[in-house]
Amino acid sequence: MTRVIHTGDTHLGYRQYHRPERKRDYLNAFRQVADDAVAEDVAAVVHAGDLFHDRRPTLDDIMGALSVLRTLDDAGVPFLAVVGNHEAKREGQWLDLFESLGLATRLGPEPVEVGSTAFYGLDFVPRSKREGFELDLEPHDADHAALVTHGLFEPFDFGEWDPAEIFATTDIEFDALLLGDNHHPETAQVDDTWVTYCGSTERTSASERDERGYNVVAFDGDVDVRRRGLDTREFVFVDLELGEGEGVDRVRKRVGEYDLDDAVVVVTVDGEGEPVTPAAVEEFALDHGALVARVTDRRETAEEGEREISFADPDDAVRERVRELGLSDAARSIDETVRASKVADSNVDDVVEDRVADLVEDGDLAAFEAVDLAGDSDESEPTDAGANGHETTESDGEAEAAEPGDGAVTAGAAADGGADAPPESEGEDGADGESPAEDGDGQATWGEFQ
Repeated sequence: MTRVIHTGDTHLGYRQYHRPERKRDYLNAFRQVADDAVAEDVAAVVHAGDLFHDRRPTLDDIMGALSVLRTLDDAGVPFLAVVGNHEAKREGQWLDLFESLGLATRLGPEPVEVGSTAFYGLDFVPRSKREGFELDLEPHDADHAALVTHGLFEPFDFGEWDPAEIFATTDIEFDALLLGDNHHPETAQVDDTWVTYCGSTERTSASERDERGYNVVAFDGDVDVRRRGLDTREFVFVDLELGEGEGVDRVRKRVGEYDLDDAVVVVTVDGEGEPVTPAAVEEFALDHGALVARVTDRRETAEEGEREISFADPDDAVRERVRELGLSDAARSIDETVRASKVADSNVDDVVEDRVADLVEDGDLAAFEAVDLAGDSDESEPTDAGANGHETTESDGEAEAAEPGDGAVTAGAAADGGADAPPESEGEDGADGESPAEDGDGQATWGEFQ
């Protein structure tokens, strides 16, 4: 029997709500996974992508990841992983650094046998590279086989790739498909293969209300998938429907019924009643010990017209307005680079020019087409990270993919060989081989470790 922890979407380095405490929460959750792996004496930890929230993590983020990986290494627990869309770089991946230190194994087309199971890996493959895609895998002699990858797959909601299309391109028969990208844990069977998402280890969105955790997967004749929860920061969700004449006092009273100490408080107001000023409720929650408070009044007023925007977070308001413009993918990518990315101001012009040139070179003309808001609303940029069950996060304009620059995509190498910057995160500034001083954004680059 082979028993492994299947985790993913740890998003190390995400400073949710612009709070350093939340950044530490993501590392703490990942550390819990490692501690559980050691305590449970599992055969391996299998990570399905998005170890980091950003393709250019800070030095603190890298050191934090190294600390957790050393815990696993000291206990003799292998760390097997693939590259997700958030962290994918143009050339060398951070996972390659960890592998060079003997702390991780980057899964790919060659099987990595752990106990009775052979594990293969496929880095995130963007939509533009999926037509005609084929797996080219080496054979194995193990009793079981599993493919680890990152993306939105059918038969789950918002799935955009049928796993049967991948299975049909190889002679390898998989017992399990271990997935990352969808932060909602789900399991289904496609033909004879169990397909499962492990979910995220911390909430990256207020829409992710369920407990965070990971999967424990056992291969022993059959495949057994079980869920384990993690002890993460408390989120207090207060959904309130006001009656006629009720207002901010009613909301405060309801919020005050909860233990708010160090919690993230998310208040949603609906119904009739008087207008509610978010700041008045947020100040009340903070005074009662909350770490963060966010209030959304979903009701329409004469002043608001048809638009429902909470100005509790100006970034959310701006992002929602941009979404309503129906901009093309390329335009939204440029908007995020100029407005919300970590690219130094001096590099923005070059980054935008490179991004547009890459899109033209790839021949992805659809990226320049405006979004049909009336008929294709689900494809527009979500204002909340979990609006589509995907990993787009609240405070950052997010990446769909880092796309390889060449035509061929092979298992374990989809994020290499000229991957573009994530189109809705920061753009590529050509600084991957430069020092932090030349970088201008205070973040570590791959060149420091080569």
